[in-house]
Amino acid sequence: MQLRKTLLVGFVASVLLAGCSSETDTIVMSPLPEVANQFSPQTVWDKSVGNGIGKYYSHLSPAWEGSTVYAADRNGLVKALDIDSGVEIWSVDLAEKTGFLSSNLSAMLSGGLTVSGEHLYVGTERGALIALNTNNGELAWTQNAGGEVLSRPVVSDGLVLVHTGNGLLQAFDTASGESRWSLNLDTPSLSVRGESAPAISTGAAIVGGDNGRVSAVMLNQGQLIWQQRISMTTGTTEISRLNDVDMTPIIADGRVYAIAYNGNLVSMDMRSGQILWKRDFGSVNEMVLDGDSLYVIDQNDNIYAIRAADGVTLWSQDKLQHRNLSAPEVFNGYLVTGDGEGYLHWLDTSNGQFVAQNKLDSSGIFARPSIAGDKLMVQTRDGRLYLLRR
Repeated sequence: MQLRKTLLVGFVASVLLAGCSSETDTIVMSPLPEVANQFSPQTVWDKSVGNGIGKYYSHLSPAWEGSTVYAADRNGLVKALDIDSGVEIWSVDLAEKTGFLSSNLSAMLSGGLTVSGEHLYVGTERGALIALNTNNGELAWTQNAGGEVLSRPVVSDGLVLVHTGNGLLQAFDTASGESRWSLNLDTPSLSVRGESAPAISTGAAIVGGDNGRVSAVMLNQGQLIWQQRISMTTGTTEISRLNDVDMTPIIADGRVYAIAYNGNLVSMDMRSGQILWKRDFGSVNEMVLDGDSLYVIDQNDNIYAIRAADGVTLWSQDKLQHRNLSAPEVFNGYLVTGDGEGYLHWLDTSNGQFVAQNKLDSSGIFARPSIAGDKLMVQTRDGRLYLLRR
């Protein structure tokens, strides 16, 4: 049986380090920075969406299209809400739809919601890929994906792609759910819990693997184009040897940007996979590219702005170390990240200085904030969905 991580890597590391004899090795959460707010983010509305993800390691996050916001909890509750008012349009319990409610079991939704056309897609830790009709929440189809669907489904060219916990990258027909192809990307015996969602560009899917490689795959038939290793297994402890690429690669201007845990941040040529530059950074968080700046949060929750052209550090911010930060997003010109105590931190993208801070709730923020038009969506661990504006 494949051995997989079931807890946050940062938490595991803190437990190991806490057992060391030296007090300097103990991981301590940074105190909340004192911030003189230059503006006060406004909550347009907030709504409860079930029980959220609780204490589980799950990147389940909301989606948006047009006038509708879609959100879910891990147990299987999915809601469609009006973006302006928060009024519920429809609600469905996938634990009931998939037969788990009768046996008192959760549907175990995971990886995030994806809306495309007439369908809303979501995967489960039980190995199912589910498509719902966006107009009423009715089940369109469900398909066995053969492994935990831990990454967000990605839709392109009539296919919905999922990367499962056993290392399979699979493509299914968006309309029928019929399997089109499957590719085994290989998975080591020990890895960080989570999988890279593919990025799409000109007939190719670019995806990270648990073996420290980034792969380019032909979208129409699932054949490998190239593979590039960006992390080598090093160190003497199990945690120091983890080298997963769990983030979604970023594609821009013929380049691919990716980062590995205990590995490197790299820029690669899109056509060949050749490394153009690399930096010694490690993370499992998603990055964000805005203009010519890559924004990266490393394993210790240091925040960096990196020039995409050559990998030069533009600025860094270390005042949020070990606060269990979410992946960042750029919204209205500010870099926004949530933390484990439920605070949102707003940073000036030009220099990394704090410009605002607001607390949503004490359950914490794990999922990446996401943009819905001119508003920002944030879902907390306890399932509360907030719609914010600058």
